Amino acid sequence: MAARSTHFPFMLFNEIDTPRWLPLLGQWIQRLGLLRTWALLCAGALLLCLGLAGLLLAGPTGHLTAALVASGMAAACAALCGYLLLRLVQHIDSTQRGVLRHATEDPLTGTLNRRYFLELVEREWSRARRYDMSCALLLMDVDHFKRVNERFGHRCGDQVLREIAAASVETLRHADVLARFGGEEFIVFLPHTDPLGALDVAERMRERVEALQLAWNGAELRVSVSLGVAALHPEHLTLDQLIHDADDALAVAKSAGRNCVRAGAGLLPGKPSMMNNNN
Repeated sequence: MAARSTHFPFMLFNEIDTPRWLPLLGQWIQRLGLLRTWALLCAGALLLCLGLAGLLLAGPTGHLTAALVASGMAAACAALCGYLLLRLVQHIDSTQRGVLRHATEDPLTGTLNRRYFLELVEREWSRARRYDMSCALLLMDVDHFKRVNERFGHRCGDQVLREIAAASVETLRHADVLARFGGEEFIVFLPHTDPLGALDVAERMRERVEALQLAWNGAELRVSVSLGVAALHPEHLTLDQLIHDADDALAVAKSAGRNCVRAGAGLLPGKPSMMNNNN
């Protein structure tokens, strides 16, 4: 199972290496202060230009040559300072991106992490409840994941999670929110999605994962997932209650033999709320 680079819409750029001169400059600023460091740099550049100009004026070159040399030195200093400033801005921007990535992204799968998912979806769920808009939530668990780790090792297990995350992203819309919820469990928030639509998304995710052709050290590896579905209804006063209903449905899917989609009671009043896809 060859590792592949998966690009998610919410993934950020990698950080740029820290310039070697930046820590030294930082030490100067800490010791002298920002204004003193800036004044020292300006004074050094000015003295260098005046010194060269004075040497030229004292020689046979004349005033014009001295002026040209001084102007060239000033331009060189300005170019150097400009480069250092732009490099510093680039590094700051890269650092901010890195901090944001580590704060929001699961480092293994590239999906959102649990904490940021809950923060993001709390706002979306509150808006859906306030304006009576439909939304749904899926919980997905990798079937018999412990067996994969025991038979093939944790490196293989990690790659399986990455492949499943990538396959799941391919079945979702841009507005849908996928996150690693813990261990081998993923969670998906589906805005503007009714119960039938949520069941359809869950089934497509299940089929997509089941169709994955994986291999590790020459051995064929097949994986499947179980999914629990919950849709927003008036009895859900908190996001935790919606997640709890999806978790209950996931437990039903596991007890039904895994590799299937199940939904909690009341998801579709008067209709079956489960999909039979046991293999």
